[in-house]
Amino acid sequence: MDVTGNAHLDVAHSVYKRRLDARGEPIAQAERHALGGSMHDGDGRAREALNEEGEGEDKCGSCYGAEEREGDCCNTCEDVREAYRRKGWAFKNADSMVQCAREGFTAKLHAQEGEGCRVSGYLDVNRVAGNFHFAPGKAFDRGGVHVHDLQPFDTYDFDTSHTVHSLSFGEKYPGAQNPLDAEVVQMPALTPTGMYSYFLKVVPTEYEDKAGRVIDSNQFSFTRHYRAMKSIMGGGVPGVFFFYDLSPLRVHYVEERRSALHFLTSVLAILGGVFTVSGMVDGMVYHGSKAIAKKME
Repeated sequence: MDVTGNAHLDVAHSVYKRRLDARGEPIAQAERHALGGSMHDGDGRAREALNEEGEGEDKCGSCYGAEEREGDCCNTCEDVREAYRRKGWAFKNADSMVQCAREGFTAKLHAQEGEGCRVSGYLDVNRVAGNFHFAPGKAFDRGGVHVHDLQPFDTYDFDTSHTVHSLSFGEKYPGAQNPLDAEVVQMPALTPTGMYSYFLKVVPTEYEDKAGRVIDSNQFSFTRHYRAMKSIMGGGVPGVFFFYDLSPLRVHYVEERRSALHFLTSVLAILGGVFTVSGMVDGMVYHGSKAIAKKME
């Protein structure tokens, strides 16, 4: 999201998410199918309706009042969630919906308890202030306000501990140091959940190497703030938020090769310094030995 009003929700085309178990190890594909793939018993009404509707491909599933046009169909749980999102409705009581009961939506949520995830990829953003964030729940806009729907979850205790393996703005250039790389943050044990906010000051940087190749990149500094949350009703969303703002200044690095004359001058200066220090040491030793010899006489 940025100050111009642009917002990209659930970015997936250049961002990849890998499920991790409680130990931080990647969950294998076979194990993913084993987790949450079973049919959830759910609400009795959903089970009854499921038996009545059957499994026909031509069946038009109900959107439960969230249809935009007459004849709209919701044949999967995701279709129902998307219809609710467009309406700005909270998605709850998933067990009472035929599609979600058939797909075991609630069972899949419970099967993922205690899991984490590893996110990698890149985003193309405008050169204006904005933010990107990682937070639970389906995201949507309601009345111009960005909202995350946390209704499907049975708990608001979200562990927002995280590790930033690498974060950069633009191509890496020689000598670049990103201050957030390998940053490990553990959420305080006394708080059920919380919101981490990183405030990044991004400075446009241009690096020109000896061959004349120019790398247009950025460097940044940051400050971090943690806000403990006892409940979602207090406002805010648990997660990790990165707020970035661009500096009006630009840094320009130029890589240059020093001339042979500069090298020769440096060598002569070093030799002159060695000669001078050697003369001083020699004089001290000479006069010191002469004084000692005179005393002995």
